[in-house]
Parts: sequence; C-alpha cells; structure tokens
Amino acid sequence: MDTSLPPMLVALTLITGVITSSAGYAAQNQTTVKQRVDASVIPVMKKHNIPGVAVGVIAQGKTYLFNYGVTSRQTKSPVTSSTLFELGSISKTFTATLASYAQTKGNLKLTDTVATHLPQMKETAFGSVSLMQLGTHTPGGFPLQVPEQIRNNEQLMSYLQQWKPPFEKGTQRTYTNPGIGMLGLITAKAMGQDFIPLMEKQIYNGLGLNDTYIDIPDDKMTHYAQGYTKEDTPARVSKAVLWAEAYGAKSTSKDMVHFLKANMRMTTLDERLQAAVINTHTGYFQTAALTQDLIWEQYPYPVTLESLLHGNSADFALKPQPVKALVPPMAPRDDVWINKTGSTNGFGAYVAFVPARKLGIVILANKNYPNADRVAMAYRILSALDAQ
Repeated sequence: MDTSLPPMLVALTLITGVITSSAGYAAQNQTTVKQRVDASVIPVMKKHNIPGVAVGVIAQGKTYLFNYGVTSRQTKSPVTSSTLFELGSISKTFTATLASYAQTKGNLKLTDTVATHLPQMKETAFGSVSLMQLGTHTPGGFPLQVPEQIRNNEQLMSYLQQWKPPFEKGTQRTYTNPGIGMLGLITAKAMGQDFIPLMEKQIYNGLGLNDTYIDIPDDKMTHYAQGYTKEDTPARVSKAVLWAEAYGAKSTSKDMVHFLKANMRMTTLDERLQAAVINTHTGYFQTAALTQDLIWEQYPYPVTLESLLHGNSADFALKPQPVKALVPPMAPRDDVWINKTGSTNGFGAYVAFVPARKLGIVILANKNYPNADRVAMAYRILSALDAQ
C-alpha cells in the first residue's frame, strides 16, 4: 500500500465492496483482483488529482466492486458502489438499446429514414438519413454538439430542415451528439411517449438498474457525486437540447456492472429486451481503427493497447473518419472487445467487456481526465485477469 496517499484514500483502497457470483457471495480471487485494480487505479488518481473512483470488474463469472476516495472534496463522503456518477456519452448506449428495443416491438426499423417518422423532414437532406446512420455517427457530418444558439426543439427542427451535410451519408464517421440525440427523440415519438420516462421504464427498469437516472430523485441526491473539471473547478452536467438522449444518464458502478452482464447474457431478461441489447453489437461500418456498432465500438479480441488508445483518442473521435459499410451488417460476435468512453465537464467514465471471456470493467470518476488513462487502466486490469 502506498502510504504517501491521503489517509482517506488509503483507507478506502481497503474497501473491496461486493463480490458476487451466480452462487451468491464468494471471495475467490478477491485479493488478486484487488491488487490488480489498486495497482492501476491509485497511480492515475494521484496523477490527475481525482477525488473519487468507483470500479466494477467482471471476471470468471464473478463481480468485484472497489471504491476509492471521496464523492466531494467539501463533504469528504466516501465513494461507495451506490455513488451516482455522470456517464456522459455512455448514456448513448442506453439510447441505442431503446431504439433496438423499439425495433423488436415493431415501432420502427433502423433502416427507416428520418422522414418516415418526422414528416416535416421530407425533401430535406436530413430526412433521407436512416435511423441506423444516426446511431453510428454516419449521417453525413453533424457537428459534435448541438449549436449553442439552439435553445428548444422548434429551433432544432428548423436547423435540421436547413442542414447541408458536408459528406455523403454513410461515408464518414463524425462523432456526434445530435445524431444519437435525434435517434432517441425519434424512438420516443415512435413509441408514443416522452423520452425520459420511456427510458426509465423500458430500459433502466427492464434491465434491473435500480439506481440509474436521467433526472435524479430528490431522495437520491445525497448519493450524487460532485464533479470536477480538469482545472479542479466543481461542475455538473447542464440541460441543453438533446442532453438527456446523448449524455444525461447518471449511474452507479453496481448498476453499470449489471448492464455489462446483460450485454454478455449473464442476467435473466425479458426475451425481447435481451435481443435488443445484443443487437446493439451489430457491426455496421468498418473504420481504420474499429468496427462501429450501434453506438458501441468493437475490436477483434485479443486486442492491443495501441489499437484501443487509437480508437478512443480525441484525434480519432473529432476528425472525420472514412468508413466502409458492412453489407450485410456483421452479426453480434462474442470474440470482441466492446467499449465506450463517456465524459462531462466534471466526470470521466469508461466501460469495456469481452463476451467470449465473460470479462468486463466499469471505471467511474468524478473528474474529467484523459481517455488514454482510462483505457490503459482497464486494459492492464482485464489483461492480467484474463491471463490467470
């Protein structure tokens, strides 16, 4: 143990959290897993002055939860497996799951065009975009964010009617919040409900995520971590247009591990919902770095750290990337590393899993810090555990 750490952090690295398996509580490999996680997480927390981190690991059929540091520098409350963290763009995986679920129910088809569901978009460039293209960052070149001058849905629709794509749809991957945001909005319309209650009932509740929210209930606010920017200024997510659909979810390490287990068929779900979850792993486009699924990003397994760092880099995400459509789409595979990063101004998150190995990790932090460190932490931990 590094005794140069603050006393609170030293104490909390001793907390191993909940260790479960299908047979109930177990302690197999507890010490080994904890050593691997400590060795990766503690140096990164020190490097970036991160107040708190919650980690969930799935290995050999068991779940391990570890907690480090504090939820707030002011209150000094310890992080637990019930601490709520902002997920940022990992929220998009839930939106993708909702759209996939709507398809299993017959409310929409991912091959539908936008104009099928938004008649006001007929005869526009946006109207000809498919729902699948919205969920794969390939509609033709949306900006990363909804333009700041757009303050409501009426202004958003006007913007979309006038939008002129810089690229032919389905030819370039341009990472975008408006694309998945519009997929969420259209899905909710197709299902005849408002997005937030629909998401909470059909997906969060359906998956058994008891502490995952877009709008946190008043009685859960004490579990909501305080976020910190890269400059250590306190920050929490603000509500802009399409925020809920693109980056509005908050969750716990315990719930997110459960979500990853659902993505690896390790939980008992409604048959239709399970199909919807797995179908989000369908590969639609190949890039130079990764296969683009419905929001999820996948790599053949085993994978190198170099490949993961490239695919999760800001340079790759923020620059247009040529894509090749997979025709027919690639069916969901188990021998792949599937991942997603997520950031808000005050939080940084990463999730990854390998279905064939029943191996997964969740890393939630109440500070925005570089993706490279998140990915490297996860890779070191999972690689070590998979080699056992």
